[in-house]
Amino acid sequence: MSKEEFNELEEGTKLDLDFSKLEKVVVGGSDDVIPVAVQHSETKEVILVAYTNQFAMEESFRTRIATFWSTSRKELWIKGKTSGHYFELVEARVNCEQNTLVYLVKPKGAGICHTHNSKGEPRNCYYRIIDLENNTLTNTDS
Repeated sequence: MSKEEFNELEEGTKLDLDFSKLEKVVVGGSDDVIPVAVQHSETKEVILVAYTNQFAMEESFRTRIATFWSTSRKELWIKGKTSGHYFELVEARVNCEQNTLVYLVKPKGAGICHTHNSKGEPRNCYYRIIDLENNTLTNTDS
């Protein structure tokens, strides 16, 4: 993916969902992962959805820092390792079928997402609203 395509994906107004993600990663791939919804422990805001395997989960529990499995890079992803914006793991929950997790976290550092608004401030990953009439995106934190 070119830089222009990546910027359009993260900043553009076109809705371009990756409905094949799970097929490529879980069904068609060799990663043994489950989804993790990450929620701010104080505001209950959903921060992001990521994947974990057993190793990443055990690292999260051991270090109390939210750690995931990067399905695109095929490596451990310690949230905040490069940005300094760590998520302190406060609580972990599992669903009834034991195939998804919820991590309640306290963000540490200045931001939540790797993207920034036009002022250079980090923002929440869910900063765009889908227009339900025409499937375009509106940036709420530009």
